[in-house]
Amino acid sequence: MTTSPPSSRTVAGRRLSVAAFVALVIVYLAVIQGLGFLLTRDEEISYAAPTDIDQLWRSLIVPVGASFVLVYGAVACLRWWRPVWIDDRPVQRWLIVVPIMMVISIAVVTDYPGLADQDLTFVALLLLTCLLVGLTEETMFRGIGITCFRSNGFSEKKVALWSTVIFGLAHSTNLFSEGPKAFLQVFSTIVAGYFLYIIRRRTGGLLIPTVVHGLWDFSLISGMTTPDHSYPLAIVAVLTMLALAIVLFVRRKHIEPHDTEAARGRHETSNT
Repeated sequence: MTTSPPSSRTVAGRRLSVAAFVALVIVYLAVIQGLGFLLTRDEEISYAAPTDIDQLWRSLIVPVGASFVLVYGAVACLRWWRPVWIDDRPVQRWLIVVPIMMVISIAVVTDYPGLADQDLTFVALLLLTCLLVGLTEETMFRGIGITCFRSNGFSEKKVALWSTVIFGLAHSTNLFSEGPKAFLQVFSTIVAGYFLYIIRRRTGGLLIPTVVHGLWDFSLISGMTTPDHSYPLAIVAVLTMLALAIVLFVRRKHIEPHDTEAARGRHETSNT
């Protein structure tokens, strides 16, 4: 006997409309970007490339910490602890390849020699900050966002699409500080967002995508912590994303679980 996924309208807690979620994202961006601007406006700090503890505190720790408080205040207000952290809609088992390939990329891309030249306190704070970024962004977009779209009756394909697109567009605010090159970041963030969505469903919740997200950011930032230092291994992250995108596109019809497909087929048959 097979069953379809749980109803999208059975989420306990308060209701959040899509418009209200978009408004929450705007407030979230205002907090993180506004604080970042105020604390770094007199400093020469490249985007996501702090080189000492003072720059790390100004550009990441305080803005991300404030956004974390906002996001978890929203979760508490909505009483969405379980749907944010637990995902009852699995994908097929082969998709475990997504977190595995991303973890391998993280291990390869991390600039170990560059980090070894840094103060240990700086490295530890950078790692913890990146994990906090992962926790905050995953809670906002793969937690609150996915729960919002599901509770408003969106199909799972549209849940994946809109939660991922909004995640990418949220990074378009970097156009103000980074210029046109931020368009590439928006596109890559949309792609990475879909991978993290798949990881959430494959692993059954928010924990693993949070860790993968944080370590992915840490590996990329690690190569930018030394001024005037290029780190060519960062291309491995790009190649990993490209390879995963190709695999998921080719096997796009083999993502949803077989029991869901069977239940959908029976439903369509009964209506003809």
